[in-house]
Formats: sequence, C-alpha cells, structure tokens
Amino acid sequence: MADKSIPDIPEVRTPDADQEEAVSGNTPSEDGISRRKLLGTAGATGLALGAAGGAVGYAAAPSEATPLSSLGSNRVVFHVKHQPGITEGLQARGHLTAFDLTPGAGRKEAAALLRRWSATAERLMAGEAAAHDDTDVARDAGPSSLTLTFGFGHSFFSRTGLEKQRPVSLDPLPDFSSDHLDKARSNGDLWVQIGADDALVAFHALRAIQKDAGSAARIRWQMNGFNRTPGATAHPMTARNLMGQLDGTRNPKPAEPDFDKRIFVPSSGSGDPAWMANGSYAVVRRIRMLLDDWEKLSLKTQENVIGRRKSDGAPLSGGTETTAMDLEKTDAQGNYVVPGNAHARISRPDQNGGAAILRRPFSYHDGFDSDGVPDAGLLFVCWQADPLRGFVTIQRKLDRGDALSKYIRHEASGLFAVPGGAARGEYVGQRLLEG
Repeated sequence: MADKSIPDIPEVRTPDADQEEAVSGNTPSEDGISRRKLLGTAGATGLALGAAGGAVGYAAAPSEATPLSSLGSNRVVFHVKHQPGITEGLQARGHLTAFDLTPGAGRKEAAALLRRWSATAERLMAGEAAAHDDTDVARDAGPSSLTLTFGFGHSFFSRTGLEKQRPVSLDPLPDFSSDHLDKARSNGDLWVQIGADDALVAFHALRAIQKDAGSAARIRWQMNGFNRTPGATAHPMTARNLMGQLDGTRNPKPAEPDFDKRIFVPSSGSGDPAWMANGSYAVVRRIRMLLDDWEKLSLKTQENVIGRRKSDGAPLSGGTETTAMDLEKTDAQGNYVVPGNAHARISRPDQNGGAAILRRPFSYHDGFDSDGVPDAGLLFVCWQADPLRGFVTIQRKLDRGDALSKYIRHEASGLFAVPGGAARGEYVGQRLLEG
C-alpha cells in the first residue's frame, strides 16, 4: 500500500479565496454572494417561523442571510498554478472517476469536453450552480472545500492522435506481486478526482461532470471514498485509516525546500513535454484491506507490522509521532525495536534512495461479500513529479518484504498525467489539446 509512514496532509483547512496564484497575472475577483449563500437558510428560517406563528411564517422573510458555517464556507480557487485537489487537506468525501472517449470522439471533442468540465469546476468550487440543468442537489450549501482535478491516461493520447505529446513518465506501471487487478476498474482515457467536506456537494459535482461528458465520453469506472470530517477531533491530527492506524505521518510538507521538486513537474529541464509544466503524476490504487485477518492480530503484532504505535503514531523506537525513527535501536535480546520488515521502515525515503510521494487517499467501504467479509480499504492516491522515481521505487521495495503485504490486496490501478492549473480564460489541458 505504499506507506503509512509517508503521511497524509492534515485534515484542517481554512477559507482560502485568496490562494489564487499569479498564473495569469490577475488577482481573485470578488464574485459577491452566490445564489446558494442567499438562499442557504431561507427555507429553514421560514419553517421555524411557521411553526411558531402559523401564517406569519409564510409572510416573513429574513432581513439578511445567515452566514454559512465555517465548514460550508471554505472555498478553494480553481485558477491556480497547480490544479486544486493536490496540496489541499484531506476532504471528508471523495469520488474518483475514469472516463473513456466514445467511438468517433477525438481531439476536438476532448478539447470541448475539458472546456466544459473546467467551466463547471470553476462555478461549483465557488459555490455556484452549474451553468445548465443544475440538479439543485447542493442548492443550500456553500463550496465546502470542493475541488475537481483532471488528468489524462496513457490511452488518451492514441485516441486523440497526440502520441508524440505523451510523456515517457506515463508508461504503464510494472506488475507487483500484491496485484490482483481488475482491468475493468483500472486506467482510462480521462480521470477526474472530486473531493469536498459535504457528501451532497461532492455528489452534485460528480453528476455535473457526468452530464457534461455528454456523447463525448462514458464512465469506465467510479469509486467512492471518505475521510474523517474536519472538526471531528478535539485538535487537528493525522488521519486514521480503516486499520485504525495513523496514516500519513511522513508526508512531504509544502514548506520543505525540495517539495516542489519531488511533487511537481518543473517548467523546463525535466524531459517532460512543455504542457506538463507545474503538473504532477497521480498513481491511483484501490487497495483492499483484509480486515478480518488484520483484526485477529494482537495490538503488539499490529504495531510490529507497521513499526509505529497504534495509539499515537509514534515510532516503536520511542518519542512522539514526529520523532525521527531510530532504525538501529535494539531490545534486550538484540532484536531491532522497529522490525526489519516493518512497513514504516521499508517505505522510508532514506531506505529508497530518497524516493518520496505525496499521499492523499480516501478510505472506502463497498459493503460485504456473501460470506460477510467487508469489501473495504483505501483508495490510494499519491502524487509525484516522476512515478518511476516515486511510487514505483517504493512499491518495488515493499513488494520484496513488507510485513503489511499479507493484509492488503491491490485490486485496481491507474496512472494519470495531471497538467498544471489553468490560467484565467484557459481550460485544463488547453496547452496539450491546442498546442
């Protein structure tokens, strides 16, 4: 599963309408109060008045809109240097979807589709309704930290006649021993990642994107995920996965000097095509956790498999969650305190030539098998400037002796080239499709 010791991003966000970077040289515009914000509490206010005073409830109107809660008002801006949904904190709800272009659809149709998707993403992320045939599913909500992220799969380039623009880094991933991949739920021409802190806001975006696809593309596969809701814990903390482990302690941090070099494609000198500047590569894996087997283990055994304490994520060598792991520390019998095959030991960057990935996953639960076994685990999404030096390097090491491999199974996989953010007046992928 690539790395419980390479951490996720904290679960907390703040309203961020000022985060727009100077991609186009413009500053964020003031769009005013959206239709949703104006209508957000009118229904509830009228209902309360009606219960108290009969017909007065229908005649009275609120003098001003009640502000949205902090959770609903959080906004991520669409026009940024790097596409949204990469460095933002974990969201409570996620949808991962792959599309295939329909027979006869090519570069022209793909360009029109990405133009529609980008316009819809900009509106929905601002808390506005879709431009056409909005379903009203999210009518009363604010942006709720909604992000939409778009990428291209290996097959997209042959479908559109753009083989010469296909990055070498998009070559198919190698096979791994833990792979039990369902091809029908893997890869795809186009990939869309949706995240939000409200389930209805996320579903609304999913439906809008599907409707925008029209006759140009059809859904290949779609997966639903979740994380802990921001504010559910007494203080911000690293997320837990369905095994109960803190999952994401050692994620690269944007403040680190080499963060961009590890995660984003530079403007020049990388060997990637120019249209990938400021972009990143997303590896997507549906990793089933064999929870019945895992939960039979004692706490001590679980901690030895991971190499960290379950209670607080601290390394078994001692300290707190962020204490550096002492790989040489031994017990009275001379055994390593952090076992040699512990997941956290094997996946460390310093054990993999400095390889690092930015993990940004969602948990999933798709019910139970006929014998009552939960179909649950991790929708693993990781970001890197070069998949061969990132995910592939780490996963090959894990493949050779990770204690966790016995309790997980990789059931679907995809690799997608995610271009940089769109400047104002542009759509995502425009430099590829019109270059």
